Formats: sequence, C-alpha cells, structure tokens
Amino acid sequence: MNTGVSWHKSSYSGAEGGECVEVAETGDAVLVRDSKRPAEARLSFGAEAWGGFMRMAAHH
Repeated sequence: MNTGVSWHKSSYSGAEGGECVEVAETGDAVLVRDSKRPAEARLSFGAEAWGGFMRMAAHH
C-alpha cells in the first residue's frame, strides 16, 4: 500500500525482522504502524504528544 508517506523502521528494531515498528512524519502528525501489517491500523500522534512520548520513553 503506497500512501505517499515515507516510513522508516525504528532504530531499535532488530536486523532479523520480527517485531518492528515503523514511523512516518507528516506535516501535522507522526504515524506509527506494525511493519508486518502495514495496511492495517495505524496510530497517529500530534507533534506535541509525540514529543512528550519520546521524552518519557528516553527516561525508561
């Protein structure tokens, strides 16, 4: 499925495949999806919410 969005895998995803998270940035949102099921549900975060999530995740 080509949505015109450029997806990239998380830097924490292993090289052997398996459990991978992909992220794409758009003008007003950050999209997150499971790389094994790219056509299925995605999560969408506003820039402020994504920034807060990343700051919190960096501390854990």
